[in-house]
Amino acid sequence: MTAIRIEGLVKKFGDTTAVNDVHLEIPTGSLFFLLGPSGCGKTTLLRMIAGFTEPTSGRILFGERNVARVPANERNTGMVFQNYALWPHMSVFDNVAFGLEVRRLGRDVIREKVHGALELVRMGEYAARKPAELSGGQQQRVALARAVVFEPNVLLLDEPLSNLDAKLRLEMRLEIRRIVDTLKITTVYVTHDQHEALSLADGMAVLNGGHVIQTGAPRAMYRRPKNRFVADFLGDTNFLPAMLVRANIHEALYKTAAGDLTSTVSPFPATTELALSLRPEAFRMVREREANTLTGTVRSSIYLGGVAQHEVALDGCDALIRVAELNPKNSPNAGDRVMLAIDADDVVPLDS
Repeated sequence: MTAIRIEGLVKKFGDTTAVNDVHLEIPTGSLFFLLGPSGCGKTTLLRMIAGFTEPTSGRILFGERNVARVPANERNTGMVFQNYALWPHMSVFDNVAFGLEVRRLGRDVIREKVHGALELVRMGEYAARKPAELSGGQQQRVALARAVVFEPNVLLLDEPLSNLDAKLRLEMRLEIRRIVDTLKITTVYVTHDQHEALSLADGMAVLNGGHVIQTGAPRAMYRRPKNRFVADFLGDTNFLPAMLVRANIHEALYKTAAGDLTSTVSPFPATTELALSLRPEAFRMVREREANTLTGTVRSSIYLGGVAQHEVALDGCDALIRVAELNPKNSPNAGDRVMLAIDADDVVPLDS
């Protein structure tokens, strides 16, 4: 069931088109990410869903209701802003209660709902504190409680973790996932951080230049990007120029300067000149040549605990590729010769 459907949405600011003919369907109860680089239109799109920005044209449907021209306060959405936007002079309790008081609910109802929301985000014992007495992660939890306390139909998150350090970001990712699953609330989450999207999302849309480039489940989009932009934006990858030699319904053979590679990833591009996307973690270091093996010399290595990252100069060309070695034990050093095997299912052809 679709909770939010966006049809032909356009937003222009003067001569600049920030959002251009966007079509999206966001399932009920899902955690859906709008992902892309700065200036891609993701925040403008979120603000139109929230009702803070009016679209130039197009429709935004909550269920069967077109809310494109409906004021923000009549959409029943909760929002967490990038800077949390907590009232500094109010206690945690009063910050969370503010929206309920505006709705003129009874005092006992407000107290019950606020305490329930604070317990949900594990901030019940901090109800009397002021925002300045809280850490960044605690402030973020309060902002979440305020956004969900009035039981909105849709929760909107605008880069909510960008002000937190790396460890807190990881912790809060899990908290957001838990809260969304507990409330079963349709959530739209804006970020430029592909790690947040890949680890949390049920579905996502990658935007660039105001357009939706690709939508789908995180794992599917990571493994089968639509084009070079999506492949490069969703994590690290290597692009190796290639030419199509031959193809049948099962596989294709590509010629590269570093050697021939077979791919079982279809549909195969119609063009003969293309690029192969090869994820660093897809390579295996082997002692004997296998199918789909490239050879080269290690230029540099970085040890990161559970992963070693190598830069390898491939034989036969001037290409440098990155290789991620999981659980490294006897990692090669700079200057060592290596053989790198990759499965045909991990060789992804993309139009160059």
